[in-house]
Amino acid sequence: MENIKITTAQFESKSGDKGYNLAVMERLAAEAAAEGSNVITFHECSLTGYTFAKNLSYDELFAISEFIPGGESIKNLIEISSEYNIAIIAGLFEKDKKGNIFKASVCVTEEGVIAKHRKLHPFINKNISRGESYTIFDLYGWRCGMLICYDNNVLENVRATKLLGADIIFMPHVTMCTPSSRPGSGFVDPKLWYNREEDPTSLRQEFDGPKGREWLMRWLPSRAHDNGVYVIFSNPIGMDDNQLKNGCSMIIDPYGDIIAECRKLGDDFVTALITPNKLKSSGGYRYTNARRPQLYSQIISKPHEPLQKVAWMDDMENNQSGL
Repeated sequence: MENIKITTAQFESKSGDKGYNLAVMERLAAEAAAEGSNVITFHECSLTGYTFAKNLSYDELFAISEFIPGGESIKNLIEISSEYNIAIIAGLFEKDKKGNIFKASVCVTEEGVIAKHRKLHPFINKNISRGESYTIFDLYGWRCGMLICYDNNVLENVRATKLLGADIIFMPHVTMCTPSSRPGSGFVDPKLWYNREEDPTSLRQEFDGPKGREWLMRWLPSRAHDNGVYVIFSNPIGMDDNQLKNGCSMIIDPYGDIIAECRKLGDDFVTALITPNKLKSSGGYRYTNARRPQLYSQIISKPHEPLQKVAWMDDMENNQSGL
C-alpha cells in the first residue's frame, strides 16, 4: 500500500435540496483535490439532509430516494469525481424496485459506484429497511470499510469490519447535541448558531462540552485504537432541520490520535496523510491478533432481540404531545 491523502468535510446541508447540497460538495471536493487529496468524505445523508426525514410519509421518503447506481445524484457525483480526480463518499436515501427504502452511503470514482453501504441500524423513519451486510472495498490499494452513524456505536460492527480486512473505516454521521440519559447531554439552542459571529465562544463551549465533542471523545478514538484502523469521521455543522449539529469532522489514526479535525464554525474540510506503517505498529493490531475466539464466539453469537431506543426522538415526541 502507498500513502494516500484523505479529506473529511463538514457543511450545513439543506433539507431536501439536493441541488444546493451537491453544489457545496462540488466546491469542497474541488478545493480538496487542488490541495492533492485523493478522497473526500461527507456526512450521513449529505445529499438530502437527514433529520427532516423523521416526519416524511412512505411516499414522500420514496420520492426523495434514488436508485443506486442509476439515480441522478449518483451520476452527478461521478461527474464531479471525474472532473476533479477525487473519490467521493456521500450519503442519501436509496430505493429499490421492490419498494424498499434504505439509508445508504456510496463511494464513487470516475469509474462509477465502487461501494455502497446500507445502514445496519436505521431509526429516523419507520419506513426505512435495515441493511444486512458489511461493506468492504478497495480504494487506491487500500482495503476500506464503511459504517453509518449508529452502526459505529455497536462496537461489534467495527470489529467485524476490521476482521473482514478493512484498514480504513469511513464513518459518516449526523450526531451529537441531542438528549439522552447520559448526564450533560441535550440539544444546543439554535440562537447560538445564528449569533456565532458576534459570540463564537458560547457556541464553541456548547459544541465542545458534554453535549458534543466531549461525548464523542468517550468512544470514537477507541474504535480506531482498539482495532488498529484509520477512522474517517464526518459530521454536519449547523442546522439539520430543527437540530443544531457541531461538526468536528476528524481523522483518527490507528493509535487513536486525532491527526486532523475541522474546527471552523461553518463549512470546512481537513486532510491527512494516511500511511501504512502505523497499522502493524498499533496496539490494536496486536490485540486483534491475540484474540481467542473459542472463549467467546458462542457468547457473542447468542441470539437476542435487538433493542434500539433513541432518546432524542422520544424527547421530541413528548414535547410535541405536550408531555
